[in-house]
Amino acid sequence: MSLKSSTKVDVNTQELLFEVDAEGFEAAVNAAYEKQKRNISIPGFRKGKVSRKLVEKYYGEGAFYEEALNTLIGQEFPPALAESGLVLVDNPKFEAVSVDKEKGVEFKAVCVTKPEVTIEDYKGIKAPRSVKDITDEDINAQLEQLRQRNARIVSVDDRGAELKDEVIIDFEGFMDGKAFDGGKADAFPLKLGSGQFIPGFEDQIIGHKVGEEFDINVTFPEEYQMEELAGKPAVFKIKLNAINMTELPEADDELIKDTTEFDTMDEWKADMKEKLEKSAKSQSDAAFESYIMEQLIAKMEAVIPNCMFERRIDSLISTFEFQLKQQGMSLDVYLQYTGMDMDSFRATFEDRAKNEVKLRLALEKIADNENIEISQEDIDKQLSDIAADNGMSLEDVKTRIPMTDFITDMRVTRAIELVKDNAVIDNSLLENKEEEKEAE
Repeated sequence: MSLKSSTKVDVNTQELLFEVDAEGFEAAVNAAYEKQKRNISIPGFRKGKVSRKLVEKYYGEGAFYEEALNTLIGQEFPPALAESGLVLVDNPKFEAVSVDKEKGVEFKAVCVTKPEVTIEDYKGIKAPRSVKDITDEDINAQLEQLRQRNARIVSVDDRGAELKDEVIIDFEGFMDGKAFDGGKADAFPLKLGSGQFIPGFEDQIIGHKVGEEFDINVTFPEEYQMEELAGKPAVFKIKLNAINMTELPEADDELIKDTTEFDTMDEWKADMKEKLEKSAKSQSDAAFESYIMEQLIAKMEAVIPNCMFERRIDSLISTFEFQLKQQGMSLDVYLQYTGMDMDSFRATFEDRAKNEVKLRLALEKIADNENIEISQEDIDKQLSDIAADNGMSLEDVKTRIPMTDFITDMRVTRAIELVKDNAVIDNSLLENKEEEKEAE
């Protein structure tokens, strides 16, 4: 095998010519015959006992060429590609340019290559970074959530219904003295103030007591979904069966002892403040990195083959489909529920896929520009951590992970850290953003 030539024929498209000599071609043809002969039958001969020469005479000289050529492509293209130094982003298209028993075979491979990327000014990117101050109000909001989680429902029969109570009602709606479809229910639970019913309905229940029967007069909104009711007055006959209120526990040490691992409110609040501060910092770090990555995407320049975006979409859909299966749902069922076909579903991933491909290319280019190298010690440490997390040996991990991709991922991570370390915090960008929002 030899690489004959490598020619750029278009943007991100390279044409490779590589050859296999007559001896190599003959060996591949004979191997194809040996593989197929057990299934070959010719009148007058037992199946599997027909010579290659007779088969070629009966079916033609090229009887085994197709399989031989496919085998040679699989064997000979990888070293030709390695010799060319190209990095491909899609499967090549192959063609046998010439096939000759005496001269051998010449192949052509049309290859879509990784795009050339330009990115400048990635050091010194200005980005806002602000960590939210945790106040007593934030901690008290968490305390209120704790009380809500430990609330109990209490039946009320000594007062009228109040806002935020849950009432159990029977109701039936009438229009012009006649009951209308969909306007009746028994033992219906309704939280007053939830806005679950049309305006005015819930307000007119407030003040009524358990056992009372009364009428509610309302007018359906003009834009109501049922056209026959839209904009029309109606009377609902109501029977109030029960009133339930939410009783919150006292915010004291007893609540903390009963519901957390702490003994006192002060201990719980101190721990909660620490957790909220840690969360606030994490959110700030994530927002800071996200802003910088957006700037990198905007700064990078490249003509990117569409196949790279399509492959990324394929990967995102594959991940999404796996998550659905974890929930006991298939992608087909999901599409039926959402009313989407595959084309419209794929379209929902387009923007994300484009940004992820652009960012990856930008970071790989930065890693090249900065000559970022990963030591064997760092590689082994990362692999050892993976092995420990998954209960595997280091050697097992090495055999299962594509090392080239793994090392590239590590270089990309280093590139991200480099860009972040060299970024300049500028919180005036936050003020500008707020001003833009107010202007809108």
